[in-house]
Amino acid sequence: MSSSPKTSVPNEQTIESSLNRLEAIVAEIEKNPPALETLIERYEEGMKLLKTCREKLDAAEKRVEIITRTVGGKEGLEPFEDQ
Repeated sequence: MSSSPKTSVPNEQTIESSLNRLEAIVAEIEKNPPALETLIERYEEGMKLLKTCREKLDAAEKRVEIITRTVGGKEGLEPFEDQ
């Protein structure tokens, strides 16, 4: 059995906490590169965090479109513009 604790990604993680954890993973790897197995575990965790961030951003974009439509009184959706 491995003595290193495995960090799991909670279901309801905020985008801020996900980004903070991603930054911590990168800093950890840059400061003291871990063994290959640990590196793979961190990569897997990072990919889960990235997925969480994408889902949260997609949901936020949809909310902005709905708010824009509702407040503007228009029938069509106004897409969220990247700036």
